[in-house]
Amino acid sequence: MRHSRTRGGRSIRTCGLRACAATLGAVTLMMAGVAGRAADTTAKATFAGGCFWCTEAVYEQIEGVGDVRSGYIGGTVPNPTYKDVCTGLTGHAEAIEIEYDPEVVPFEKLLEVFFATHDPTTLNRQGADVGTQYRSGVFYHDDEQKRIAEDVIRRLDAARAFPSRIVTEVTPASTFYPAEDYHQDYFAKNPFQPYCQAVAAPKVAKVRKVFKDLLKEKSAP
Repeated sequence: MRHSRTRGGRSIRTCGLRACAATLGAVTLMMAGVAGRAADTTAKATFAGGCFWCTEAVYEQIEGVGDVRSGYIGGTVPNPTYKDVCTGLTGHAEAIEIEYDPEVVPFEKLLEVFFATHDPTTLNRQGADVGTQYRSGVFYHDDEQKRIAEDVIRRLDAARAFPSRIVTEVTPASTFYPAEDYHQDYFAKNPFQPYCQAVAAPKVAKVRKVFKDLLKEKSAP
């Protein structure tokens, strides 16, 4: 049923309940579609490049990167602790899991930062940090990430970008175990800790110098 009323001598129709419900339903579906497209722009990337304090500090500066979590991946022991992983016996690597918007920063750009901020040519080692937990690795979440990672490595090796060949492993992402709370945002909370000053700070400084176009505004020097 339709109802009408007059305002200022003009007849104004108000939609009946069925019409209003249909209109509301259409708007709801449209907004759900918009929300779905927005959600689809979020992706995950998982990298191991030595101590996760350093890797986390590097990516927290990059525009398009949202959450960055330090943790453990690639091992055989469920729910490992930092102490467990430090033994080198669990098979896990110290790693970071990133949520990012590929429309703002594509995966290949994340890899560019990755290879520029650690040594991908030393097997199970980053500087003085030695052990399988410090290995270099890209843990891909889909076939496209795998393809891009392998292609980037081939091109870097062909260009002899490093003195030795890259030994970074490219393997499927397995269960990622977040590290203990005190490891999260470690560099941001402890910038003057000796290890952070000696190892993490130079990497952060390099990113700010070399990748100025990728920086979040608040991270810019």
